[in-house]
Amino acid sequence: MTTPAPPTARRPWIGTALVYLSLVVACLVVLLPLVVVLLTSLKTSREMTETGALSLPHDFLNLDNYVTAFQDGHMLTAFGNTGFILLFSISGTVIIGSLTAYAIDRFEFRMKKLVVALFLIATLVPAVTTQVATFQVVNSFGLFDTRWAPILLYMGTDIVSVYIFLQFMRGIPVSLDEAARLDGANAFTIYRRIIFPLLKPAIATVVIIKGITVYNDFYIPFLYMPSEELGTISTALFRFKGPFGAHWENISAGAVLVILPTLTVFLFLQRYIYNGFARGATK
Repeated sequence: MTTPAPPTARRPWIGTALVYLSLVVACLVVLLPLVVVLLTSLKTSREMTETGALSLPHDFLNLDNYVTAFQDGHMLTAFGNTGFILLFSISGTVIIGSLTAYAIDRFEFRMKKLVVALFLIATLVPAVTTQVATFQVVNSFGLFDTRWAPILLYMGTDIVSVYIFLQFMRGIPVSLDEAARLDGANAFTIYRRIIFPLLKPAIATVVIIKGITVYNDFYIPFLYMPSEELGTISTALFRFKGPFGAHWENISAGAVLVILPTLTVFLFLQRYIYNGFARGATK
């Protein structure tokens, strides 16, 4: 007499099918908008009005929209401004965040718990509620309509980086600091020669998160750098939006130009990106 197989053994394909189905749905959700943008960037204005979003363009070698987006959108200047802001914002965030975490983790001072609690409260306050006061502060410093306004805001409002560095720093033994002090090293030397080099995984994580945030941000550059010559890649695409409609074929071509640098960086650095997130999650 044979015993019937358990349900899990009889129907192993159900779980496998659900896994592949979820992967297919996720790929469609992610890739379908990108396909629509790519097809739209190759169409003419007439094709935009007469065809659907997923219809193929008549000429796949039509690059007129890319030329228009690059020239009229001042994309070269936009990439230069974005690179300038990225360089100083990320560098300042890494230095300020690591120094703050070093002071909190390695030193004892009055109201230390209060300072940490205030950092946590700052992350819970919606940024839009403080924009009036922030704008007045930036304007009083004479930084409005300059590239230093978003740099200052990006460096001074990133509390998350402090917590990332703090979690990594707690895994560094204090005995290394004590051994360095026996050799005559001061606090800053310990940070520069011992702590900072050991924070490479945390630095990679912060650079990835901050770089993506700054590269994609539209609100701060649009509000604090209204001049056309100070546009970033996010605000450059907004120039094709007029009072009577939008030139979606040009906007789509500009979007493809904006996506290409991030896609290239991701393909070359994907191993480091995955390692940075994985190490940050295990801390």
